[in-house]
Amino acid sequence: MFKKIFVLLLLLSIFAKGREIIVSPDGQLSSIKKALTQANNGDVIKLKKGVYREYNIEITKSVKIIGESGVVIDGEKKGQIIHILADGVELRNFTVQNVGSDISTIYAAVRLSSCQDFFISNLVLKNFLYGFYLSQVANGTLQNNQLYGASLNDYDSGSGVHFWNVKNVKVLNNEITGSRDGIYIERSADCIIKGNHSYKNIRYGLHFMFSDGNKYVNNVFENNATGVAVMYSNKIKMINNSFKQSWGASAYGLLLKEISDAEITGNKFYKNTTGIQIEGTNRINYKGNQFERNGWALKVKGASYDNHFIKNNFINNSFELSYRGGINNNSFEQNYWSDYTGYDLDKDGFGDVPHRPVKLFSYLVNETPEAIILLRSLFIDIINFSEKVSPVFTPDNLVDSQPKMIPYK
Repeated sequence: MFKKIFVLLLLLSIFAKGREIIVSPDGQLSSIKKALTQANNGDVIKLKKGVYREYNIEITKSVKIIGESGVVIDGEKKGQIIHILADGVELRNFTVQNVGSDISTIYAAVRLSSCQDFFISNLVLKNFLYGFYLSQVANGTLQNNQLYGASLNDYDSGSGVHFWNVKNVKVLNNEITGSRDGIYIERSADCIIKGNHSYKNIRYGLHFMFSDGNKYVNNVFENNATGVAVMYSNKIKMINNSFKQSWGASAYGLLLKEISDAEITGNKFYKNTTGIQIEGTNRINYKGNQFERNGWALKVKGASYDNHFIKNNFINNSFELSYRGGINNNSFEQNYWSDYTGYDLDKDGFGDVPHRPVKLFSYLVNETPEAIILLRSLFIDIINFSEKVSPVFTPDNLVDSQPKMIPYK
């Protein structure tokens, strides 16, 4: 009896493997759409080298579509190109280009709707309104893809990777540039964004709202108007990311608004107008981060409580900390501050004199931006010293009582 069951299961597994369907631009079967009508669940559609001028390709079966080197699917700007509506779909190794540009319609190079268990790898997306657009999907991976948008402004362009109502999806090792937002995530949970390079996007490298329990690890956000904006979300982990070269009047490496219970660890903020701006944030641990050569390392707006800044490096920033409000409920412990002028008589590696990171001049510049022209004047040194000795505009307890004498490695 058991032997018969084993043989039956073996036969089922053989037949479930599916057929291989060959598509070639100059072959007997030259259309991807026609191949899909012939395919069954489990089949593999192999695309031979060449250009396929097709759009509105709907995938309603659990198939794999795999391209040879040199495969291009060209939508000729007529509309959406690929739409996945089935579970268990795989796409690999081809280029998708020239998506329709009607902003009133969500046209994507690859769209996924109400499906799960997908795997998309080694695609090149070019000249798109939206690159990958995912809505109501779960349990999938976008990996090793290259996205080259052609956005010129933020009002008639879309995102490179766009999530809406997504759960447990991984975005791994992708290159994203030329979009409104490199990655946009809304109402999505338990996703992992890791190893991506998001650069030269018009608005944000990464923008997410109302999305809890997500992790962002080892990404590089570079030369975007703002590196990353995190809004109205909880239980976020941001680990070992780089935020670089976000310059402009309202540019930030990282903007945090109305978030709580997060971990921001091991990140680097380099040459941004503002490293991190926080507003309405609570119970966040900032540990082991490096703030280097920013305009402001930190800007703390109102309603931010029980945040802890521990063992971070603040190196050669124009201003270390801008703080609004007369009450401080945040802690600064054992951070390195490059403009600390105290001493360490007991040689324990920490300064014997507490450090006050808020300069009076920073307060003045916030109130009157034109005052920045006085940045290097002797007068400013005098008023900063007076605020350090006798704080008037900043809370008395806004100090690091054990400033590190040398930077952390």
